Amino acid sequence: MMQITDLQKEQKVLPLLRLGFRPFFLFGAAFAVIAIFTWLLIIQGKSDLTPLGGGYWWHLHEMIFGFATAIIAGFLLTAVQNWTGIPGIQNKSLLFLVVLWILARLSLIEPSFLGENVTMLIDIAFLPAVAVFLGMPIVKIKQYRNLFFVPLLILFTLVNIEFYLALMSPEHFSIQLSGYAGVMLITLLMSVMVGRVGPMFTANGTQTKKVANIAWLDKATNGSLAIITFYLILHPLLPINGQILGSLFIIAAIFQAIRIVRWRPWITIKVPLLWSLHLAVIFIVFGLFFVGLSYFLVELSSSHLWHILTIGGMGGLILAMISRVSLGHTGRPLQPPKTMSLAFILIFIAAIIRSFLPLLFPESIMSIYQASAGLWYLSFGIFIFHYAPMLLKGRLDGRPG
Repeated sequence: MMQITDLQKEQKVLPLLRLGFRPFFLFGAAFAVIAIFTWLLIIQGKSDLTPLGGGYWWHLHEMIFGFATAIIAGFLLTAVQNWTGIPGIQNKSLLFLVVLWILARLSLIEPSFLGENVTMLIDIAFLPAVAVFLGMPIVKIKQYRNLFFVPLLILFTLVNIEFYLALMSPEHFSIQLSGYAGVMLITLLMSVMVGRVGPMFTANGTQTKKVANIAWLDKATNGSLAIITFYLILHPLLPINGQILGSLFIIAAIFQAIRIVRWRPWITIKVPLLWSLHLAVIFIVFGLFFVGLSYFLVELSSSHLWHILTIGGMGGLILAMISRVSLGHTGRPLQPPKTMSLAFILIFIAAIIRSFLPLLFPESIMSIYQASAGLWYLSFGIFIFHYAPMLLKGRLDGRPG
């Protein structure tokens, strides 16, 4: 039986600190806008900021370990309550994690704030701290199936350490390959999570029969991503062969495509919270395929094509999931504001612009960056506009959370 927090005690807690999704979805979405805006200023030479590691390192690192992991932390710290029946962390414990995350973001953009060594330690400490709070209720009730996410967070931490080692020992560690490893780790996590909830969400939202999972297909879909991820993580020890890596990406795309076709994305067209999720998975499919293809065709620049995965796949799926989770956990019907459909569309257009137009019009690359970034701002700006009031207020039904 689920343990319910005493309502009087709950009312004394600031709504923003009542469950993990509230601060991390709100601040993560805000940081998504701030980080891309700052990155554009830096590459245009319009900012005097000198972030730790330089602009390129900071951009790669912060979109993974600033933006994406904030959303991941909010999602997992909320989901663990549903998994275990034990109330999620809140109040001072949650505030501790939020402050740790904010301190890392501030000190990375301005290293003199706390000094490089302290900055590095604070940033690296965030995900292990999340893992501790996530793991305690899982271990308490011996629900070891969901313990999978704890070592995954530790793996994220190892990739984060690789990022810093790439600054200290660039002859052994690659900033670019560490970044790709981080993106693939996020892709793997998204694939696992959407595999768990996608068929159920689709069945409930369309009033159709749930598509049964096929064990071998799920293992092949996630396993192929895991192989790519570990191959990239181990790049200091294993030389990266472009043809092997490209082949692995294409194989992963094929398995991902088979799975999403089985979920029948065409039946979700009237449900924004569903078609946005399905379309994000389709972008993952095409992202994996085109990145793989880029290792065989020199005309295709993989650095541009990775944005099919990062903007369309990662950004699109994050926007779809936080829109849904925020409604459900604030006691609202799963009917997003109408303009969220526009937000979903814009982020996928942003992915197409950023990924393909630089290949066609390299002379206009800065304008292309600005156009894609503008759509990214609008997408997350629409989310913040509609969802900030929900995240800052208690549940409509008066329940804890």
